[in-house]
Amino acid sequence: MVSRLSPHDQVADIRMLLVIPCLNEAVTIEPLLRKLNGQRGGMDMLIVVADGGSTDGTQAIVRGLVSDIPDLLLIDNPKRIQSAAINLAVDRFGEGCDYLIRIDAHGDYPDNYCRALIDEAVAMQADSVVVGMETVGFGLFQKATAVAQNSKLGNGGSKHRAGGGGEWVDHGHHALMRIAAFRAVGGYDESFSHNEDAELDFRLRAAAFRIWMTGKTYMTYYPRASASALFRQYLGYGRGRAKNLIKHRSIPKLRQAIPLAVAPVVIGALLALFYWWTAVPMAIWAAACLGYGFWLAVGQKNPYGPLASLSAMIMHFAWSAGFWLELIGIRPRRTA
Repeated sequence: MVSRLSPHDQVADIRMLLVIPCLNEAVTIEPLLRKLNGQRGGMDMLIVVADGGSTDGTQAIVRGLVSDIPDLLLIDNPKRIQSAAINLAVDRFGEGCDYLIRIDAHGDYPDNYCRALIDEAVAMQADSVVVGMETVGFGLFQKATAVAQNSKLGNGGSKHRAGGGGEWVDHGHHALMRIAAFRAVGGYDESFSHNEDAELDFRLRAAAFRIWMTGKTYMTYYPRASASALFRQYLGYGRGRAKNLIKHRSIPKLRQAIPLAVAPVVIGALLALFYWWTAVPMAIWAAACLGYGFWLAVGQKNPYGPLASLSAMIMHFAWSAGFWLELIGIRPRRTA
């Protein structure tokens, strides 16, 4: 039977669980929590901060806000990673809740973010609502990386990076999910430290759940501020993508397959001491990236274009290297 209630009336009866996995987010956590609290309106929303062992005072800040912000809880996430944080929060507090909203502590959100997600979920009868992502930087390297990640050179035309919206999709940046759907497929796979969202979306789609990308809201993401941090992040993304493909025996899309060649051509260029022509593929890749960067600088009048091309090259190489390392079974050492 189709409900005769208006979307506004339906939202009033919905109970939400909002989860923020975090680790060392002392700078952003208080303004983020105050903004989310301001979005409640008449909505029934429990806010859970799942901390992975912060050492910068994040936990003390959250504890200090518990008396000021209603329905705010702080829990420990001993496994540290985001997938475990969400699973833990849903396991403890998901009973009786209709929707899960996942918030990235390293980002920012419009003032109507939570309400827009709920309205879209109700209107579209979606099992998951995903959002587009706008990347914003502050320092020189971070600004250049933001330019790269907002461009096709850095995102390969990914819909949730390219600002898509208003369509059913296979994957997107996780924002809202029906808890019943989340539980039906077993939640996040905690063996994934990266790419856990794409892996879960694969299982959601296989179970006939529907994923809606909204164009009515979005999130702002702040990229890594150093080359080393960016490299480690994309190395993890590459590993996660390979692990996902291995688990589900799927084939990479063209926009994913092209960057896979980067690490092999860079390694192959080491043979240029003996065979000059082995450096040609790497030279072509580097020239294409640098050319795109200068096109951004001239054609788009973006002064960060040339440096953005270097950020993109770091992303390409790290993603490719991570993919191949995972594929051939070379795992990172685990520290105690």
